Amino acid sequence: MKFFSYESKFSQLLLKLSSSCMLNLFWFVCSLPIFTIGASTTALYYASLKLVRDEDNHIVSQFFRSFKENFKQATVLWLIMLGVGLFLGADGYILYHLRQISTGPAAVLWTLVLAVVIAATVVYVIVLLYVFPLLASVSNTNAAMLKNAFLIGTHYLFATILVFAVHFAMFFVVVAWFTPLIIFGEGLCALVSAWLLNSILISVSGTPEDLEDDSSDSDDSGEEPEA
Repeated sequence: MKFFSYESKFSQLLLKLSSSCMLNLFWFVCSLPIFTIGASTTALYYASLKLVRDEDNHIVSQFFRSFKENFKQATVLWLIMLGVGLFLGADGYILYHLRQISTGPAAVLWTLVLAVVIAATVVYVIVLLYVFPLLASVSNTNAAMLKNAFLIGTHYLFATILVFAVHFAMFFVVVAWFTPLIIFGEGLCALVSAWLLNSILISVSGTPEDLEDDSSDSDDSGEEPEA
């Protein structure tokens, strides 16, 4: 039957899903040392983007190629994000409890400070969602990666919300509804996110100045800039 032929869209979709499952396993194993999560996430997005673009069928080699090539920079970026995340989490926890036990002007003060921390957390999440897919697509300095991740995330806000929703939905389903779906886990999230971000990452693959001038959506060269 044509529907089940290798070239059919249904069969290609199943192949991509099975590849995402395999990539999820590689991502999980390579993330076990914790400090390697950045490199494994970058490699996961690199391979997922290749899947979405139908550019290469050697997914395993693509994953480990990216893991090796981006290991140093991805690890530095991940440690920065991890440190900031722990700092924001600790601040939020302390401020929340201070707000609970305070009254009058003190309660107002802690509420305002907590609002600032929440706003900073939103910025943090935006950067976290984009920095590793961006690293998988272009070359740049660490500072530029972090800045451009925020610029892209706020410029393409609807896509940012969708990518966040994909990750949140996967987390909710695995934890509260159907735990065996963890077999797809981050691999499926990365595949869907790569599909959502593919055209954006292609359009912003120009120079860092293009992003800063807010004109990245007109650059379709697709060439990776030099760091």
